[in-house]
Amino acid sequence: MSNNERPRKIILDLAVTLDGFIEGSKGEVDWCILDSEMGFIDFLNQIDTILYGRKSYDLWGEYTPENGDSGTEKDMWEIVHSKEKYVFSNTKKGIDNKAIYINDNILEEVNKLKDKPGKDIWLYGGASLITTFINLGLVDEFRLSVHPVILGEGKPLFTDIKQRVNLKMVRSRKFSSGVVQLIYHLEK
Repeated sequence: MSNNERPRKIILDLAVTLDGFIEGSKGEVDWCILDSEMGFIDFLNQIDTILYGRKSYDLWGEYTPENGDSGTEKDMWEIVHSKEKYVFSNTKKGIDNKAIYINDNILEEVNKLKDKPGKDIWLYGGASLITTFINLGLVDEFRLSVHPVILGEGKPLFTDIKQRVNLKMVRSRKFSSGVVQLIYHLEK
């Protein structure tokens, strides 16, 4: 381990619908509520690294807000783009000017990242990468923001989990928007 007081945590921070979907059947996320009360900028200041699956990175890793978007949203994306980015991919390799690609030895590579000095690490997703991390026991904190919507279909948050994962609730928060944030730590 590095000279950190503690190893860096892998934090899964995600928006999820009441019925457990992270996106609609056509990939839509228009149901996500983002307001300053939720403290997302504070969360971004707690991390210095973001982990993406390749498809999620292709969609959001270099996203640029449109001219009509709020200043808050533009500020948020500027902070996101200031972070070190790792992309887990079976097809792309090496390093580009914005991300480092990891192709294999996930457990070993992630543990190296956790042992480096720095802030915590955000596991952005997608669903396949989240499943892999959970099955490898790599997620230290689950921060799920449950949004007040039922989609009925879409991409589920959890699929193909191979074993029980015991969690301990450390905090819950309710926002005026109707979002409830649940924070759990992995019980070891």
